[in-house]
Amino acid sequence: MQPLNLSRSAIAARDGGVASVPTRIDPRQANSLGVAALKAGDFAAAVGHFSGALESDPGAISLWRNLAHAHRELGDGVGERAALDAALDIDRADFTTWLRLAQLHERLGEDREAMVAWAGALQMADAMIPPPDGLTDILDHGRAYCDGQRARLRSVIDSGIGDQLSAMDQRDSRRARAFVDHALGGRPIYANQCAGLYYPFLPADEFFDDFHFPWFADLAAATPDIRREFIALMADPGEALRPYVRQDAGTPANKWSPLDNRLDWGACFLWEYGAPNQPVLDRCPATALALAAAPTSYVPSRAPNAFFSILQPHTRIPPHTGVTNTRAIIHLPLIVPAGCGFRVGGEVRQWVEGQAFGFDDTIDHEAWNDSDKLRAVLIFDVWNPHLTEAEQNLICQYYASADEGG
Repeated sequence: MQPLNLSRSAIAARDGGVASVPTRIDPRQANSLGVAALKAGDFAAAVGHFSGALESDPGAISLWRNLAHAHRELGDGVGERAALDAALDIDRADFTTWLRLAQLHERLGEDREAMVAWAGALQMADAMIPPPDGLTDILDHGRAYCDGQRARLRSVIDSGIGDQLSAMDQRDSRRARAFVDHALGGRPIYANQCAGLYYPFLPADEFFDDFHFPWFADLAAATPDIRREFIALMADPGEALRPYVRQDAGTPANKWSPLDNRLDWGACFLWEYGAPNQPVLDRCPATALALAAAPTSYVPSRAPNAFFSILQPHTRIPPHTGVTNTRAIIHLPLIVPAGCGFRVGGEVRQWVEGQAFGFDDTIDHEAWNDSDKLRAVLIFDVWNPHLTEAEQNLICQYYASADEGG
């Protein structure tokens, strides 16, 4: 006798009982029921429908997000977090989940976790092309929240380390402040980008500390005479004044095009590629004397370079990097109206007339004059102070040999 092949439902019907056979839930239908329950305000029912759908399709990230939404409407932070965590277990790069997680942490007052989640969501949003549609206000809130948390955290940290910072010298203080700024996510760190010669293992520091340049005091003392010579020179510059940016004909449009062959950024050279501009030097004897007293790098056909840099009103020099990290670029501000600024890497400085500083121009930098008046700075190069005299001599010999062989 052949055994009967009955289904469980048939057996239950035969025996007069009620079938208790689990049936597979259609996840799409259950999701639709959950969405309808959300719209009707029946959030507990929505949780049930979405949970049922996930039993059949646990890998659907959208279902986990819907379940998190239902828990959120119920005020169930634990359930919402569990659903969002499950969604991230499926795809840790899901923007919407990070956004919802950031909002959850913020609502619960979990500031550290909220800041991390907001930072992740904002980073993803910034990388999207086109940007997320309809989320401008939400993302702006996230940025403001992160800024506020950083400011609060900075206040706490400054209170904790303020005495130590005050006791540090210029070098240690600058590095310590950069460390704190970077750790709080408010300051990028820039590396050297040399268009020419790169000398390995030199510190990639944005601004050189003043103690490297003990002769700055003499330069400051000479500033009034240098300024007077510059003003007299500008009264009748002749051919000495020319555009700093001069691109070859036929150069494709680029970031320098607005300044190309224009005196918006002008220059009067005293030295150029190692050659003296004697007529200008003769008209500016105090300036020539100050340059001669500096530890100038003399590299045939390359250095020194020294010029008066003139930036006209409402002119900006775009971000750029220089040729070699073997030099330090010195700025001596001569005429600086309000509204001017200078950035190297992650640090912005205001020029102060008569106060020189040195920086590494192979680190991304830019300048601007947003005022209605002319800005003037004496710019020249000296050796990178981290190079030894032996290294300086070797670099000069390298160029001499390369020129001879090339």
